[in-house]
Amino acid sequence: MRSRQYGPDLTPPWKKQQPAPEVAADPGLVVEEVTTGFCGAVIRCEKTAQGPTVTLEDRFGKHRVFPMEPRGFLLEGRVVTLVRPASASAPQGPARTASGSIAVPGARARVARAGRIYVEGRHDAELVERVWGDDLRIEGVVVEYLEGIDDLPAIVRSFAPGPDARLGVLVDHLVPGSKESRIAAEVTGEHVLVVGHPYVDVWEAVKPSSVGIREWPRVPRGQDWKTGVCGALGWPANTGAAWQRILSSVRSYKDLEPELLGRVEELIDFVTAAPDPR
Repeated sequence: MRSRQYGPDLTPPWKKQQPAPEVAADPGLVVEEVTTGFCGAVIRCEKTAQGPTVTLEDRFGKHRVFPMEPRGFLLEGRVVTLVRPASASAPQGPARTASGSIAVPGARARVARAGRIYVEGRHDAELVERVWGDDLRIEGVVVEYLEGIDDLPAIVRSFAPGPDARLGVLVDHLVPGSKESRIAAEVTGEHVLVVGHPYVDVWEAVKPSSVGIREWPRVPRGQDWKTGVCGALGWPANTGAAWQRILSSVRSYKDLEPELLGRVEELIDFVTAAPDPR
């Protein structure tokens, strides 16, 4: 009687995982690692003794290295297997805006929404424009600046927020127990979102390394912060020129601290959210 020959794999066909499509890990491709959930853009691929690896960078500039294992990544929610690009001249990933979003070539600015984002000061508005300007124009979001946080309650009353006209507000130095936090609590509602960063001034939200300094100086209480910073750094006592120096050092979201990045993204999401149909 002849013996039946069996292969080494006894897994029933219906239980076998189907191979995932292979995708070239071109620079700029945004994927999510399935085990950790880390999401980022491809920076580079490398060949190591343990096998090929890919380095991802998230929107806050953090890098992680992962092995390029089969079915190891998600691309737009679909499981894929990353493979090394065919050559160094492989097509580059999509172009990105300064905020890290995928650029839309030739896109026209959308007609302005009724909703608005207010920020506390001209420097804040210029910084938001520099990093998120392209995104805001596509979304039709207008950014205006407050002359001071004390004006916020009157602005909210005059604006009359509603489901189709949401109001987002970015406040400097929004810490518990501060005057800013009390005013924020007064105006926050279903259609008004007030968020803030912990810095005395938005200058501090720019990474010191991007400006070319070791750290932002500590300025004694009671002294004008901007003037104190200029003096401590040996800069001319011209805060306008100092700001232009700082602003020119910001090329993308990578030059900003996460405490500001997350808050601005939160405001954009809030203002552009579709009204609840209920």
